[in-house]
Amino acid sequence: MTIKDAKLNFITDVAAKLFFEKSIAAVTVKDISLAAGVGEATVYRYFTHKQNIVTAVAEKLQGEVYGGYFCKERSGNGYEKLSAFYGNYLDIFNGHREFYQFVGEFDSFLLAANQTAPKAYSDGVTLFEEIFLAAYNEGVKDGSVRALTDPERFYFSTTHALLELCKKLATEKAIVLQDIAADKAEEISELIQVFLSYLAVPQA
Repeated sequence: MTIKDAKLNFITDVAAKLFFEKSIAAVTVKDISLAAGVGEATVYRYFTHKQNIVTAVAEKLQGEVYGGYFCKERSGNGYEKLSAFYGNYLDIFNGHREFYQFVGEFDSFLLAANQTAPKAYSDGVTLFEEIFLAAYNEGVKDGSVRALTDPERFYFSTTHALLELCKKLATEKAIVLQDIAADKAEEISELIQVFLSYLAVPQA
């Protein structure tokens, strides 16, 4: 790793910590420079705009989530691998809820700037889809998963729904009394079970 790469990683890590503690909108480049112990000019030397810092954090977190959860070797049949795939969302919620908070803010940040996610981030999303499709195809082949008309559409529909629920539960406070009584992790688990029940081959 070069000195430049080391500084980039350091500033990115500092920014991520600040985004977690406050929010993307509340953190300024000056805040990041002070926390990193460097001048603002140094930060701007590596990141031309705040948006570049935000996307760098998004890409790094995406890579950490992929490497730490989704690309692990899984045993079992296709259905069991799909169960593990969806279960990762719950594991992340239980262990790193701040990730969903950041993703929600990242989406809002891009929308406010009328921007789309950078190509590297979009390419990273494709890696998650590939893991799902590999498990799905294995499940169809071994008979543990039903054949879908459009598995890609099913992937996007279910993961969008799951991600939105995780973002909502990670960031929103209770609004009605029912929210106080609800178990957030159980809500996510129930949604996952709906998806898995649909994927399972009907029992004769």
